[in-house]
Amino acid sequence: MKVTQQGRAWRAKMRKIPYMLGIWMLVGNIVAALAAPVGMVDAVQFPAWLDRAGLSVPISPDIELQAGDAVRTGAGARLIVKLGEGGLVKLGENTHVVIDRVQSRGSASESVLSVVSGVFRLTTGAQSRSSSRDMTINIARNAAISARDADLWGRSREDGDMVCLIEGQIEIIGNDRKILKLDQPLQSFQSTRTAPPEPRGLLTRQEFDVLAAETEMEFGKGATPKGNWKVVIAGFATRAEAREAARNLRTNGYPAEVTADNTLTVARMDGELAARQLAARLKAGSGFPQVRIAQ
Repeated sequence: MKVTQQGRAWRAKMRKIPYMLGIWMLVGNIVAALAAPVGMVDAVQFPAWLDRAGLSVPISPDIELQAGDAVRTGAGARLIVKLGEGGLVKLGENTHVVIDRVQSRGSASESVLSVVSGVFRLTTGAQSRSSSRDMTINIARNAAISARDADLWGRSREDGDMVCLIEGQIEIIGNDRKILKLDQPLQSFQSTRTAPPEPRGLLTRQEFDVLAAETEMEFGKGATPKGNWKVVIAGFATRAEAREAARNLRTNGYPAEVTADNTLTVARMDGELAARQLAARLKAGSGFPQVRIAQ
């Protein structure tokens, strides 16, 4: 049978289809891996923000985090993030952290976080004999902490950095490339932005308790994925007014949403007390005429 030139061209295109499908599947897998969640916000005490791809949005307690995301907390805020590999990160007020990388390969996982400023507590996931979980915390480009099966608390400020080991062991690589090891509970180090880390000695339990409170959620002030209370803000004459108020709240770190009846809600507050305290704060700070709580 005679094959026309058009037929040969059609057959050539058909032979390319499996090749093109393979390329698109590979691209799709790469994109999915880059966008895969590496953690989730477990609790938040507002205000707090997520920075992603040049945009900032207020953090809500169920939001999934990706590699490359930055999270920030404002005055009086707290944030708890569960990493996909099992680690737990707690942030205090006025803290800025970047999730550089969280990778898992079989039974091994590796996480890299950068603390730009603020206070944090990090607990790596418990490891077994058949698994390993490595975590690196970069502190203000001044020191890098390598942790495996450890619990630690840290602070990064312009006047200096400090880290306290709670349990386990960690290694700190300073800006002089020397390694400092901590392997005793409540052992700590400190450094300025220009000097390498230096041992600080052991903290007392009372000293540590004061520091630890800076990264713990305050009673009756948080929002969680299972929270079933909300703050309701009403009294807007038009939907445009409600949207403008929602934009202002979101810019200030509160995940307000506009509902069908031109009211705003900040949902998932963890109990009646948390909802009441947030309602009082929003009413005092913004002058909203009608603020109430509901389930």
